[in-house]
Amino acid sequence: MGTRIVVDYVLCQGHGVCESEAPGVFEVSKDHSVVVLSESPSEEHLAGVAQAVKYCPTHAISLVEDGDTSAAHDISSPTDNTASDEGVTP
Repeated sequence: MGTRIVVDYVLCQGHGVCESEAPGVFEVSKDHSVVVLSESPSEEHLAGVAQAVKYCPTHAISLVEDGDTSAAHDISSPTDNTASDEGVTP
């Protein structure tokens, strides 16, 4: 089994640290949305992805084993407007 990248788009603020650490895997658009270019990074990119996970200022990036869905319930894509505000105080 391999690993895959999971981004919590609710936490992500588009700082671009991930792109700096692993430019072949992450890209930050002009609107500060992160784009994962390769959800399942190759062996050669894993060190950079691990650095991106470690240094992400909002801790929005995770590496999970394929088949692990434990983090999936907290993740929303940048275009998903169904993210719950439950428990959030304005």
